[in-house]
Amino acid sequence: MVDKIFIEKLKANFSEAYRVIITNKVRTFLTALGIIFGVAAVIAMLAIGNGAEKEILAQLELVGVNNVVITPLPDNEDSNNSDEYEEDGENSEPKRFSKGLDILDALSIQKNIPSVKLVSPEIILDTYVINNGKQNSVKLIGVSPLFFKASNINIETGSNFSEYQTSNALSVCIIGKKVEKKLFTGESALGKSIKVKNVWLQVVGIIEDKLISEKAQENLGIRDLNQDVYIPLKTFLVRYRDRKIITDNIDISNFENQNTGPKKRIPRGNYHQIDKLTVQVNNTNELQATADVLSRMIKRRHNDVLDFEITIPIQLLKQQQKTKQIFNVVLSIIAGISLLIGGIGIMNIMLASVLERTKEIGIIRAIGATQEDVILQFLSESVLISIGGGIIGIIVGIIGAYVIQFATGIETILSINSIILSFFVAIIIGIVFGIAPARAAANKRPIEAIRDE
Repeated sequence: MVDKIFIEKLKANFSEAYRVIITNKVRTFLTALGIIFGVAAVIAMLAIGNGAEKEILAQLELVGVNNVVITPLPDNEDSNNSDEYEEDGENSEPKRFSKGLDILDALSIQKNIPSVKLVSPEIILDTYVINNGKQNSVKLIGVSPLFFKASNINIETGSNFSEYQTSNALSVCIIGKKVEKKLFTGESALGKSIKVKNVWLQVVGIIEDKLISEKAQENLGIRDLNQDVYIPLKTFLVRYRDRKIITDNIDISNFENQNTGPKKRIPRGNYHQIDKLTVQVNNTNELQATADVLSRMIKRRHNDVLDFEITIPIQLLKQQQKTKQIFNVVLSIIAGISLLIGGIGIMNIMLASVLERTKEIGIIRAIGATQEDVILQFLSESVLISIGGGIIGIIVGIIGAYVIQFATGIETILSINSIILSFFVAIIIGIVFGIAPARAAANKRPIEAIRDE
């Protein structure tokens, strides 16, 4: 019975609050602006945060959680490899000679470092592919069968390279989904042949379509795997190119004798046999220690020449994630300030409303309304303003999230949890900041309120 009476009181108070709000539409809207922008900011911020988290997870899938990437540094004219050569006037001579990053390095890493799960070398060649008179630019990648496991790539149709194919340097390939669509429109490429540069290759597999954004390619230094043609490592070295047997890379060719003056150093260019080496570690907590061991080991094998670079993609991603978290914190603070300002606005307007309606308060108190009734009436108004502002803020936030995605290219993901959270926060703001005006109204003495003009 008591609950029924309380519910009836609430209905009556909200009905009266609605009447007051409708009577002062402009003032109510201006009061609710802080709540509107605060709720919209919360929804947009959480949508950006969800999008960033999804992007980080997708990039982790692309680079592999436990991978260490070793990339060679070519010897160019502008390279500053001061520890490789020592110049002392006329007695200038090479200090050290490095054989470059090669397959023997990969085998040595796999054999001698216990924390290493697998090693995947890559050789990359920018070339072209021809089929039925169609020519397209592609990247030809020489890989081992372990490459697809290290790179989290699934072969959708066909199969991986067999031991017989890899050991005998057979002319077979696995192609990306985009290559298949370009060369074999509307039909499967499996079992058919394509001509890459001057070699015919039989397609034995097609990898699944992987979504790789331009941002991910730029930030992580990865390729669009869907546009690559993969062949066994030995096939690449036998049928295309092996930098280790190119005579231009002999150490003596790096210098030319002159009649007078010091010897002139000629850059060796890219003398490395392989272009990338992915090392997968057993456990994430062994990444940094393994990277340190790899650095010392390869430097020793390269005659103390630092002609390679080691990166841990997961650390780069964690740094990105930390930056985005800071950005989200800033957005949260802005949203919180907006809600706080909205709450202060509600409190100010309600206090002004109390002063305007002093006589009304005295009359309802005189005819029997209790302090609780007055508090409920004014709280109903502040909560109703917050509810209205929250609903409008949700609409603005959803629209804003889509506008941000369209205008900036930043992926935003809306969630029902963020909408519910922001809505309830708006209601709590209305209750908290409506208490002081409601109590001020309830504490007025009926006779004094009636006399007050």
